[in-house]
Amino acid sequence: MSLLVKICGITNAEDALWAANLGADFIGLNFSPLSPRKVSVDMAAGIAAGLPPFVKCVGIFTDPPQEDVEKVLKKVPLAAVQFHGNEKREDLENVKARFRVQIWKAVRVKDEESLKAMEDFIGAADKILLDAWVEGQAGGTGKTLDWTLARKARMMGIPIILAGGLTPDNVKEAVDSTDADGVDAASGVEKDGHPRRKDIEKMKLFISRARS
Repeated sequence: MSLLVKICGITNAEDALWAANLGADFIGLNFSPLSPRKVSVDMAAGIAAGLPPFVKCVGIFTDPPQEDVEKVLKKVPLAAVQFHGNEKREDLENVKARFRVQIWKAVRVKDEESLKAMEDFIGAADKILLDAWVEGQAGGTGKTLDWTLARKARMMGIPIILAGGLTPDNVKEAVDSTDADGVDAASGVEKDGHPRRKDIEKMKLFISRARS
C-alpha cells in the first residue's frame, strides 16, 4: 500500500482543493476550540462539499463531549474521527459503536513510556497518530519526535501515521527512518506566520518527497 498523506489544519476551500490536487489522501479539519486552525461546523461542511471523492476528511477533536462529535458528523462527511487529547479507550469505543467512521488516536510521544499508552488503544483505534510531546499543547507545535520510538511503535501491529514537525525538508528521512504507514503535516506546510493558510509549493514538495 502506498504511503498515506494527510494535510492537517485546513481552514478554507482553496487550500483543501490544492491539497487534493497535489495528491493528499486526507485533509484534517480541526474542531478543537483552542487551535489556531479551528473551523466551525458550517465552514467544515463547505470545505468538504468542494472536495473530489478520492480525498477524505478527518475531524480532529480534543477531549470533546460526545454530543460535539455527533453535531459535526451530522453535517460533515468525516471518514475518520481523530482524538487528540486525553481520551480513554471507552471514549473511542463509544463513538465507533454509534457512527460508521474510522477512529484515529493521537499519542504524544515523549519517551518509551509513551509507547505503552498505545497499547490501551489497540483494537479500539484504526490508526495511531504519533505526535511530539510539548507540555500544555495538544499538537501543531512544529516539534519533531524521536523517530526511533516511532519505528518501535510501527512494530506494535497497528497502522502508524507520523506527525510532529514534518516539513518538505525532513519528510523523506522521517519515512525512511520509521517505515510509517502515513505522514501528517500542519505547520510544516503553512505560509510563514500564517497558521490558517497553506503554502502551495510546500505542500507540493512535502507530498512528492514523502512518496519518493
